Amino acid sequence: MANKTSLFLVLTAMMLQFTFSYQVTAQEQVSKVVDDVYRYGDPNLGYFSMFIITNDGVIVIDPMNTTHSQGLLKAIQKITKQPIRYLLHSHNHWDHAKGGQIFREQGAKIAAHKEAAQWMQKNPHGDLVMPDEIWSGKRKEIELGDKKIELHYLGINHGLGMTAFLLPKEKVAYIADIVTPKRMPFSIADFNIKELMRTLDELEQLDFTKAVFSHSYAKEAVGGKSDLADTKTFFIDLQQAIFAEFKKGTTFYQMPNTLKLPQYQQWAFYNEWLPINTWNMMFQVEMGSFPWRVESNSIEEKSKQ
Repeated sequence: MANKTSLFLVLTAMMLQFTFSYQVTAQEQVSKVVDDVYRYGDPNLGYFSMFIITNDGVIVIDPMNTTHSQGLLKAIQKITKQPIRYLLHSHNHWDHAKGGQIFREQGAKIAAHKEAAQWMQKNPHGDLVMPDEIWSGKRKEIELGDKKIELHYLGINHGLGMTAFLLPKEKVAYIADIVTPKRMPFSIADFNIKELMRTLDELEQLDFTKAVFSHSYAKEAVGGKSDLADTKTFFIDLQQAIFAEFKKGTTFYQMPNTLKLPQYQQWAFYNEWLPINTWNMMFQVEMGSFPWRVESNSIEEKSKQ
């Protein structure tokens, strides 16, 4: 077990280094979602923020980093003269939470869930500023001008303080990290598969028809609930494929380089991240953090083969 854990930690460190080494380029784009609601980001990198224009100011979701935020501010100012009133954090991870100073200088109030804020305080970064408003519990509402936005905290899944955002009138949601259309899930580090599946079930109960995802490699600028369903189906397919491989005699250590899911081969990072997802699924099932859905046979027994 110690060797498996060490290998998993090495793989995690490699993936984090890969992710956080991304540099924002000058390929940013603005896409209109519905009236007064826009997506901003770089399709080459797959990082996207959302902003909402009201008759009393602008609400921004996820600053990413200073370079991204500078471009985002310029994009907003090309569309409206309204001031930036709020910057909202989706969760604690540095690749989403940096760059807030750009909007603080514009007079924005920065808000984050208590779990995210506590982590930020204990893990400072030169490009990270602490939120002005810290909220707790499962839900918060912000009303600004003619718009209302709901902040939904759905517990453990990925990151700390992970918040989904819903514009109930416009039926538009913003969802960070836990769903990325047409890309392998980033299923490492603090990615809890069991709780993610629960979260996806709860998100599907929210009343929205369009969704902006913080990461996207799909051709469409805007997604929807079908993308949530695709993510759930992937993890179910992955688990079933692992069990099928065990039945054929594939061992624990052979599994990540043996298992294939050809129905997902068009997803971004299929070759690079399918093995990572496989490792994570096997570890979480073996350690009891994700229930084995196919039948009760123990991965522990299979891993000893």
